Amino acid sequence: MSTYLPWSAPSERQDKPCLADANTALTYREVAERTEAFAAQLASRGVGRGDIIAVMLPNRVELVIAMFAAWYLGAAATPINPVFTDDEAGHQLADSGAKLVVTAEPDRFAYRLPAIGVGDMATEAPETALAPVDLSEDDLALVIYTSGSTGRPKGVMLDHANLHAMSAQMLERFTLTEDDHCMLVLPLFHVNAIMVSVLTPLRAGARTTILERFHPRDFLDAIATHRPTYFSCVPTILAKLTELPAGFIPDTGSLRFAICGAAPASAELLARAEERFGLVVAEGYGLTEATCASACNPIDGVRKLGTVGPAMPGQQIRIVDPTGAEAPTGRSGEVVISGPTVMRGYLGNPEATATTIVDGWLHTGDIGTLDEDGYLSIVDRLKDMIIRGGENIYPKEIESVLYGVDGVLEAAVVGRPDPVLGEVPVARVSLYPGSTLTAEDLIAECRLRLTKIKVPVELTIIDEIPKNPVGKIDKPRLRSELSPEPEAPAGTPLAARPGAAAAQPTAV
Repeated sequence: MSTYLPWSAPSERQDKPCLADANTALTYREVAERTEAFAAQLASRGVGRGDIIAVMLPNRVELVIAMFAAWYLGAAATPINPVFTDDEAGHQLADSGAKLVVTAEPDRFAYRLPAIGVGDMATEAPETALAPVDLSEDDLALVIYTSGSTGRPKGVMLDHANLHAMSAQMLERFTLTEDDHCMLVLPLFHVNAIMVSVLTPLRAGARTTILERFHPRDFLDAIATHRPTYFSCVPTILAKLTELPAGFIPDTGSLRFAICGAAPASAELLARAEERFGLVVAEGYGLTEATCASACNPIDGVRKLGTVGPAMPGQQIRIVDPTGAEAPTGRSGEVVISGPTVMRGYLGNPEATATTIVDGWLHTGDIGTLDEDGYLSIVDRLKDMIIRGGENIYPKEIESVLYGVDGVLEAAVVGRPDPVLGEVPVARVSLYPGSTLTAEDLIAECRLRLTKIKVPVELTIIDEIPKNPVGKIDKPRLRSELSPEPEAPAGTPLAARPGAAAAQPTAV
């Protein structure tokens, strides 16, 4: 069943390139040998079937080896953001019940649980061969923690059946073959990088090159050097690449396509990236709770900019109203998903599981529409909706207007508490280098294209919009910065008040 696992790869694949990073390059055979070696080391520390190990490392080959070694024993892995504070990491370690942690800083967690330093990972198989367990599709594979935008992060339980189904669907939608080569740049503590950039290409017999972090020029230099055929990214990465000087002409000729997801991308950004780099950019949509992707525009076939494409093969998407009834074509409602990629549930949280998965349907909390061809458009997050004087406002509608203005790099709209109206929309915008746009220009465009209640009451141009660790615009942080502050003295400029963002605020 687990055809994405290197030790189950056919013999003709054994000496092909499999995984590489800046320091290491391994064939399928070498990955399998490293996996067995570290699995034996974990077994000697008491790790076995049903256990969970934590892996707190930056993007590197050893992170993938540790994950595979856990599976070799029938255990699961929970990857941890390597820049987490002790409090953040401590919550995940305690909540997951991890038996040990693999980390670059073993002394940091020694008081909590056993740790193995990345430099101490065994690389040579034991004299007595250690056979892999016979994995069941019901065996837990990953516990991926949500971003915690609505409270403490919850552990999403994904079993091997989820991973197997997701990799099969991605193979079909992305038309991957053994000749493909993925450039991995997204963080490996997130399910996107694990599924799109590791398990799916390995299932195809392809290869993956791992970058530790993203920097625009370094990323394009790596593409020119390693000649990948595709990569997965978030909109911020595309925005940073397209803002490079027009005279900078990178060699991207090896690329077939890019997958863009994890956050909404404007049609303008996707079109700009396709034209600049000469590749197909397919926008997709999904959640950790559905093992990564539930919809994606095809690489070959009809791509509709502004949509996230049709459902992945084997998944079903419906739009439902607040009563749970299916909404007519083109009518907005909550996006619900069913299929073999829906998570097992939240670890140790049956109440949250029961409210999220109802009669087999995963309730996403996203508002969307389906067109007559089954292509999904995401209107907004249900929790991001702004209610101004009883009227519902979707921030994405305002953001789409802002993204349509030439010179806008990124835009984010959130609700600010208002004593009279309940909430009012407030916008933060960053610009491409050299843009001379002002906040007044952008407010004027909003007034031209939006009804009065949707026009931001304040728009501020800032250098960079804050992101969370996965690269999504950090709307919870933006909202927290807009929480009521002590009243400033009369005459104090808005941008100088406590909690205010950088210069160029304009209000209506």
